[in-house]
Amino acid sequence: MTTRRRVRVVLMALALTAAAAGPAACAEGSPASEPAAERGKGNPRTDKLAQILDRGTLVGYAELDYPPQSIRVEGATRASTTACGADQMTAAEVTGFDVETTKLLASALGVEACFVRPSWTEVTAGNWGDRLDIAYGSGSINTDRMTRLWMTQPYYAVPNYYFVRRDSPARAPGDLDGKRIGVCASCSHELYLRGELEIPGVAIEPTVRSPEIVAFETEGPGLAAAAKGDIDAFLCSGPVGQAIVDEGAKLRPLPGVAFTYYPSGFVDKSSGLDSTAFVKRVNRIISTAQADGRLTQLSMDWFGTDYVAAAAEFDLDRIRQELP
Repeated sequence: MTTRRRVRVVLMALALTAAAAGPAACAEGSPASEPAAERGKGNPRTDKLAQILDRGTLVGYAELDYPPQSIRVEGATRASTTACGADQMTAAEVTGFDVETTKLLASALGVEACFVRPSWTEVTAGNWGDRLDIAYGSGSINTDRMTRLWMTQPYYAVPNYYFVRRDSPARAPGDLDGKRIGVCASCSHELYLRGELEIPGVAIEPTVRSPEIVAFETEGPGLAAAAKGDIDAFLCSGPVGQAIVDEGAKLRPLPGVAFTYYPSGFVDKSSGLDSTAFVKRVNRIISTAQADGRLTQLSMDWFGTDYVAAAAEFDLDRIRQELP
């Protein structure tokens, strides 16, 4: 089954169950649910984890046209009893691998998952003003983001490819030297093409020399531009590019992985609350979900491939971030 067809099957299942699933559904039945004795510790006015537990919601990030990671559930019903704010989307309204990872985290914390939709540039810039608690958006750990955001245990590992028109003469990344290559703005792909991407403990090798970089706010328009021939190629994650190919776009990936990155949940360093306990709890929950197979199952459901095993082996200590 293709990636896009898998997305449709899951969406149909969610649409059928959305009306029956109340807001508490995301907080039930998880083997990683937090012990009652650990709930309520800390001061909600000064501690991020205590604030989340006291509020009863975890506010995450959603992008509504980023299959198979993050997509709107058409026809979903917003529960009248939700604790999510009027400007937030509920768990029933969005799905995808990134979104379901956020729901998994909320379930383990025993709270309801809610979602907001800032631009990706806003997410990676930090200074969220506590509009959201964590952002799962397939964003990689890198040293630039570490200046503004706390990195958490990577939840999967993503290979990235150059996608070109089917009739492109390019047969290998080196054929794109000096060509117009699209990337999403403020993404690791842009840093990679600039020769500025640093992932602690991961070797990054350039595959194209002197590219002319064309930045797009999201991948969809960039891949469409590549399919039309407006640019020579678009560099993005394999799952995102393949989803567009499965939809019928006249694109193909060039052989060979350009680079692999490790998406993390991002937590804002500029929050006025202490995020230490929250980041540590997130790391524990994600590591547990990798070990017991829940994240692997999500990867198989959404990608048909296990992208989790390599991430589980990532040693977060090697990035040397110093929590207060």
